Amino acid sequence: MTTRIEFYPPATTTDFILPFTEQEYQDRLAGLRTIMQQHELTAVVLTSMHCIGYYTGFLYCAFGRPYACVVTLDNAVTISAGIDADQPARRSVTENLVYTDWQRNNYWRAVKSVSGSQGSVGIEGDHLNLQQLDLLKQFLKPANVVDIAADLMQQRMVKSAEEITLIREGARIADIGAYAIKDAIKTGTREIDVAMAGRDAMELAIADAFPDSELRDTWVWFQSGLNTDGAHNPVTARKIQHGDILSLNTFPMINGYYTALERTLFAGSANAESLKYWQANVGAHELGLSLIKPGASCADICARINEYFEERDLLQYRSFGYGHSFGILSHYYGREAGLEFREDIDTVLQAGMVVSMEPMITIPPHLPGAGGYREHDILVISDTGSENISGFPYGPEHNIIG
Repeated sequence: MTTRIEFYPPATTTDFILPFTEQEYQDRLAGLRTIMQQHELTAVVLTSMHCIGYYTGFLYCAFGRPYACVVTLDNAVTISAGIDADQPARRSVTENLVYTDWQRNNYWRAVKSVSGSQGSVGIEGDHLNLQQLDLLKQFLKPANVVDIAADLMQQRMVKSAEEITLIREGARIADIGAYAIKDAIKTGTREIDVAMAGRDAMELAIADAFPDSELRDTWVWFQSGLNTDGAHNPVTARKIQHGDILSLNTFPMINGYYTALERTLFAGSANAESLKYWQANVGAHELGLSLIKPGASCADICARINEYFEERDLLQYRSFGYGHSFGILSHYYGREAGLEFREDIDTVLQAGMVVSMEPMITIPPHLPGAGGYREHDILVISDTGSENISGFPYGPEHNIIG
């Protein structure tokens, strides 16, 4: 059986519109090549959805097949499976090489045709699994393998002006989904029906604002009652009851970029215990918002919010870090773990970073006021401070519905 790999011509902006300008991608690749020079690399094999999307514009759908972008000091090529035909070429700023499945490991033959062999190769150590790493060594026979995942994350953490423009649109569309959800909330309505109202509103808004984008992965988590206790609990068919705590979470996805809005609400009324917890979490949220500015460290901001909760005997109910970076990420790919508001992250905030503030406390089922309380806004950090780009209101005065 013969090996068949095919080149497709480089994608051009006459074929489609990239998520960003070609210059934006060239700047990103230049940053990657600086990292390569620092580590004396001859090639980088990117394998994650978020890094391939970040450097090329192409967001793959693996479906059990490996994908890559191979970057050398003078070339960059996406490697895609034959089942996707010419679509990756239309969606990538780089040249695209298609491999077929008709001989096992054609993927690595395609990678080698770009990277060469016996060089020094950079990888994403937080993504490339052990089996694929063994195949990389078998086919490329590298002199050296260097994990540069942390360097790539550092580059992605500071957003360009074009990225911030897209993220602002995402925040606006998250608000649209939130208002659609608020309108759909009624006693007796199922979580899934409320969630679909928000998702549909956001997808229509994305289609209007980004008519050349791929419409994929926008979603809503709308939770009620005890289903609010986990931030990522799936939607169910449970019906809303009067007095329920509700959690609204809208996630528009635009060209691989995640944005979010999250709010606590109540159906009809909130009891005294619930109001106490809700107002305490709103206070933590507002404290966190006030602390986000250039020069502040993630750990120091986390410590201040910890003190706030400890003073109210609520620290034991916090459920995760108080916020994170935004960019090309989703609920199943990407993470800029070096920019989270946690005790062990000492990253200093700087202009161009985009972060959330999202404290959450979870009150266990055996206590009055049980459930999860969470507010979430997105902030863009500038040279002088930060700007909150989330618009949907929070707190008891706005979000007791019905």
